[in-house]
Amino acid sequence: MDDATTLTICLGSSCFARGNEENLPRIQAYLQDQGLEGRVALKGSRCEGRCQQGPNLRVGDAFLEDLRPATLVERLERAL
Repeated sequence: MDDATTLTICLGSSCFARGNEENLPRIQAYLQDQGLEGRVALKGSRCEGRCQQGPNLRVGDAFLEDLRPATLVERLERAL
């Protein structure tokens, strides 16, 4: 994993209502549990412009779309 990895979670109203409200604390817990807090930056965005595919999380320049709480950890493991 690159030391400069940035996760950008979309907190726009559509993504937030469709699951990122629940995903945000799960992502924070995952980063803490895996000891990644110092190596992965977690940022918020008002909108990533992909509302129809949301909820969205950008990992560097790649998007994880339709990010559901049930598959969140698995998808984070693959992306990081």
